[in-house]
Amino acid sequence: MNQDIPNQTRERSVPVDGDAVVGVVTVTFNSAPVIRAFMDSLLKQTHAHFIVYVIDNASTDATLQCLGEYHDPRIVLVRNFTNVGAAEGNNIGIRAALKDDCSCVVLINNDTAFKEDLLFELLLGLKQHRSDMVVPKILYFDRPNKIWSAGGYFSWWRGSARHFGSDRNDDGQFDRSRFVDYSPTTCMLIKKEVFDVVGFLDANYFAYFEDTDFCYRARQAGIKLLYVSSAQLLHRVSSLTGRDSNFTIRYCIRNHVYYVLKNFPSWQRLFYLPALQFHVVAKFVLLRRNLSTFWLAEKAFSEGISLFYCQPGKRLLYRTECDEIKP
Repeated sequence: MNQDIPNQTRERSVPVDGDAVVGVVTVTFNSAPVIRAFMDSLLKQTHAHFIVYVIDNASTDATLQCLGEYHDPRIVLVRNFTNVGAAEGNNIGIRAALKDDCSCVVLINNDTAFKEDLLFELLLGLKQHRSDMVVPKILYFDRPNKIWSAGGYFSWWRGSARHFGSDRNDDGQFDRSRFVDYSPTTCMLIKKEVFDVVGFLDANYFAYFEDTDFCYRARQAGIKLLYVSSAQLLHRVSSLTGRDSNFTIRYCIRNHVYYVLKNFPSWQRLFYLPALQFHVVAKFVLLRRNLSTFWLAEKAFSEGISLFYCQPGKRLLYRTECDEIKP
């Protein structure tokens, strides 16, 4: 379903349901180094009809103090007493937004910065192209001329999803809006009706691959996902978790295994799982990783198998303890 859409005339006066209340959901965990830039970007939006649900996963740094500097009535802070992960953190925000009758939900990372027209451009794309979900062009924060994601697609060879334009210079080659099959939930606008069809994010993932799983289920259900090139944001990629940290290695491998087992039939699993195991070994040899990293990856592989088979309903439901603060 990766098809280009002809460029259309855009004017600021085009109606984009200006009274529509958007629920903006962001999950924080020790986000003090990035949260101010994010909040400053968000509170300057030209589409001002939104509620921002900040779901804090028991931060131990100055995140809450930083958030306390903002006294905007549109801010709702939900404090979890434990770290329930990015997936369930987003679910908590989604449920709150739906309860408050928001017409759309935006899932967005707080290690991002963006111009004041981001919400406007996303809503405009939603209206003009009658899509169900909309995503922007995502550029590297420290290399704003480099693309991190211009939408994406499912790679049947890899058994996962890939980004269009990854690490390529932004020379205008991805400046046409198009329907795509996948995009990370680094920033994604979703109509509220989508959750009735697709459900919420799978909390089993905790972090990583939950967006791949969500987009896969949406694609299977016929949900239309639109990439809008005029909406852009800068992303500090893996700034809070570390690109090659033990956390990232563990959850990427564990969750890739779980994703394959959950979503593919047996005959495809017989290809993907050995291929993923070979990839783990090859990276250990070629990148000369130490033995402890290799054993971490092997343990994560086993964890992914256990995660799938130990869940009778293939779904982990968190009982979340939290409190809600409205300034």
